[in-house]
Amino acid sequence: MNTALRSARRVIAALLLLVPASAHAQAEARIRDLTTAEGVLPVRLMGYGLVVGLDGTGDRAIGGQSGGQTVQSVINMLRRFDIEVPPALLRMRNVAAVLVTAEVSPYLRAGGRFEIQVASMGDARSLRGGVLYMTPLVGDPGGPSLATAQGALLVSEGGSATRYAPTIETSARIPAGGLLEANLPRPTLNASSSRLFLREPDLGTASRIASAINGQLGDTVATVEDEGSVMLALPAGAERAAALTKVLELAVRPDTKPRLVIDGKDGTVVIGGDLTVGPASVSHGGVTLSIGDAPTEPATTNDTPGNVRMAIGTPVQKVASALHAVQTPPQEIAAIFAALRDVGAITAEVIIR
Repeated sequence: MNTALRSARRVIAALLLLVPASAHAQAEARIRDLTTAEGVLPVRLMGYGLVVGLDGTGDRAIGGQSGGQTVQSVINMLRRFDIEVPPALLRMRNVAAVLVTAEVSPYLRAGGRFEIQVASMGDARSLRGGVLYMTPLVGDPGGPSLATAQGALLVSEGGSATRYAPTIETSARIPAGGLLEANLPRPTLNASSSRLFLREPDLGTASRIASAINGQLGDTVATVEDEGSVMLALPAGAERAAALTKVLELAVRPDTKPRLVIDGKDGTVVIGGDLTVGPASVSHGGVTLSIGDAPTEPATTNDTPGNVRMAIGTPVQKVASALHAVQTPPQEIAAIFAALRDVGAITAEVIIR
C-alpha cells in the first residue's frame, strides 16, 4: 500500500509540473506596493555641478576663446577659495560639467540621505573614477537650495560592451550621495476622505482593493471611482493613521498584464508570462523573421544568413534565442519585437529600455 501511495504522489507531482505558470495562482501584493496616497508626490531636485578626479576623460575644453561652461565653473569655484587663475592656463581634461537630479519623498526630514543621478553635459568621454564636488540642489531653477550632493560616482557596467552596444560611461549614480538640508513642504491631506491612486490603473485590481478594504474595515469605507482611483472614508483624528496603516498592509491579487521588456543596449529579453507569436513577417536591417513558414521545427534558419523561420505559436523565448543565434544586434531585436507587437503577432506590451 505504501508503495502504491508513493507512486501516486509521484504521478501527481509530475502532473503539477506540466501545468503552465499562468494557471497557478498569482502572487499577492500589499496595497502599499500597488498604490500611492493622494497628494504624496515625490519632490524632484536638480543641480549643476562638477565631477573632478577624472583620468583625462573629462570635458575637452581649454581656457581662452575655446573655454566653455566647465572652465567658467572652475574659475567661479576657485574664487570662493580666494584663488585667481587666468582662464588661458586652465586645462579641463580631468573635470566634467554634469547635471545632478534626484527624487525625494516629501516626508523625508532634514538630515536624510537619498540617491542622486549624474549625467554629463559636455563632451566628456567617461565619468568613471570621478568624484562629484559639493553641488546645491534646488526644486525650481533660481529657487532656494534644499539639499546638497557629493561623493564618488558609481558607473553602471550596462552589460558586456560590444561593437553594437558600447558601455555608456557618461552617466552615473551616487547611492546616499544627497543630503537634505531643509524640510520639504508636507502634503495636504483631506480630513474626511482620501484616495489611493493605482500605480498601474486596472479596474479589476481596483475592485479587489476596495473589496479587501471593505472586508476589513466595513462595507462603506472604500469605493472604486475609476480604474485608477479608490476613494477611502477613514475616521478623523488619531485613528486615521492606524486605519490607513491597516489598509496599506492588506494583500490583494492584482491583475497582471503580459509584458515583454527588452534592453536595447545588450539585447536582454525578459518575458512576463507565457507568450507566443502569431503569423507575421518582419525584415529589419540584415535580419528577416518569418513566422508561419516552418510547419515542423519550432525555430529554424535557412541557408541565407540572417533569415529566421519559425512556426506559429512558438514561445517568445525561442524567438529571442533564434535572433541571438544569428547574432542580431540589440537594437534590431528591439525593433523586431516592437514590429511584431504593432502587427498583432504579440499581444503583450513591449517595453524597450
